Amino acid sequence: MPVSRPAAVLVVQHEEEAGAGIVGERLARGGLRLDVVRAWEGEPLPDGLGGHAGLLVLGGSVNCEDDAAAPWLPVTRALVREAVATEVPLLGICLGGQIVAHALGGSVAPRPRAPEVGAVPLRRLPAATGDPVLGGLPDGALAVQWHWDDVDRLPPGGVPLLTGDACAHQAFRVGAAAWAVQFHPEADGETVAQWAAEDGGRIREAGLDPAAAVASVRDAEPVLRAVWGTVAEAWGAVVGAFADPRR
Repeated sequence: MPVSRPAAVLVVQHEEEAGAGIVGERLARGGLRLDVVRAWEGEPLPDGLGGHAGLLVLGGSVNCEDDAAAPWLPVTRALVREAVATEVPLLGICLGGQIVAHALGGSVAPRPRAPEVGAVPLRRLPAATGDPVLGGLPDGALAVQWHWDDVDRLPPGGVPLLTGDACAHQAFRVGAAAWAVQFHPEADGETVAQWAAEDGGRIREAGLDPAAAVASVRDAEPVLRAVWGTVAEAWGAVVGAFADPRR
């Protein structure tokens, strides 16, 4: 009797220090296989999503429209559009969320003021009620922020789910099974410390304290792991349902 393989999620990783982290841990714990493409190292992305029950597009420092710096972006955008058209569950994180917005007709712009960094509270919007991924998120939940650009216009049909004081579009859904977030549900304190070591100069130039941003994440890490681990499991359940041959 043949042994069935676990449902697979295609993971687009843009740089070394921006892996799947907490989200990846929870997806793997839930029985999903992560097919990680290390795009910045030249690993090719597939032409389509055949064989994959989900698409996870991670964060990174490149601009979502900079195809010269990241020549894999056009293929990533095509995969995003395919996922939405075929209702393959999709999750875009930070840069990944910006790619989702841009690929589907929204827009992304540099933040007019300082970057948003550290652990920041989010607010639920009415459409979050009943959402299969973010519906259980408590109002005021902390999320890791580390971005210099924002989604400034949602794509047609985009449904806003979460917002914040310094960034309007913190999470949105498109269609039945595509989610995009501006924050980093995958990141822990160690990851943010690595980002601060790389970006500290730029953060200080903007009048912010990178050490304080790191400390805010480290202090909140137990709660971050619990809250965003649960959200990752909820998205994983959507992937599992899509992969179920009985559906």
